[in-house]
Amino acid sequence: MYVTNVALRRAMLDAHVTRQDLADRCGVDVKTVERWLQDEARVPHLRHRWSAAEALGVETAVLWPDAIRNTVKTGPDREVLTVYPYRSACPKSIWRNLISAADSEIVFAGYTNYFLWLEHPNLAKVLKRKAQQGCKIRFLLGDPESDVTRRRETVENVPLTVSTRIRITLSEIEHLRDVPGVEARYGDEHIAMSVFRFDSEMLVTPHLAKLVGHDSPMLHLRRHQADGLFDRFAYHASELWSNGRNVWADESSEQTEEATPQG
Repeated sequence: MYVTNVALRRAMLDAHVTRQDLADRCGVDVKTVERWLQDEARVPHLRHRWSAAEALGVETAVLWPDAIRNTVKTGPDREVLTVYPYRSACPKSIWRNLISAADSEIVFAGYTNYFLWLEHPNLAKVLKRKAQQGCKIRFLLGDPESDVTRRRETVENVPLTVSTRIRITLSEIEHLRDVPGVEARYGDEHIAMSVFRFDSEMLVTPHLAKLVGHDSPMLHLRRHQADGLFDRFAYHASELWSNGRNVWADESSEQTEEATPQG
């Protein structure tokens, strides 16, 4: 996943310094500067950070804040990359980059997952291609007919009900039903917690009181240690998945029952 280093780009524009200029001042190849710009997580060597900051007239912490944060953080909090007060505040590009970069495992353990289709219209095609390339993709959804869902609808009291949002997701993932590597299960225990995993990175939303998902806070995590925050939330999603019911198996059994002649 690559997130553009906006701070570095802005500082270069303000200082009227080109990529070649900065490369010359830092004693690196211009392609190295391009990589700094393309990926804010790429932190240069200290001497290069100092040279760049001097050339641009800003502090190194402005250009590469992760360098400071990673120095200070030594425990489980180092796994917290970003905190958003609202899920809707997370840029769509973060979701796109996480999905695109995942090679082995993607988990969508949101109760409805409705917003995914709203914000990423071509998601089903993207996921189909990812699955065909060997990525395992799992959806954990709430049961639209369960008592948990009905109670949540009463709490939220919004026109687009929880069950309707779940059914929209079911309609979307129907296109992936026969794609090897794609699975979908029902489970109600994640009603208050959404976990979205992309290999070693994760977006987690604890749902607040009567608020819908996009109004609840979200954490962006990256795994750095055993039994840290990432592993704890991964365990949560894995346990709920193991107790879930196969969405498509349920539908198949219902169709079989309907087709069976009555004696």
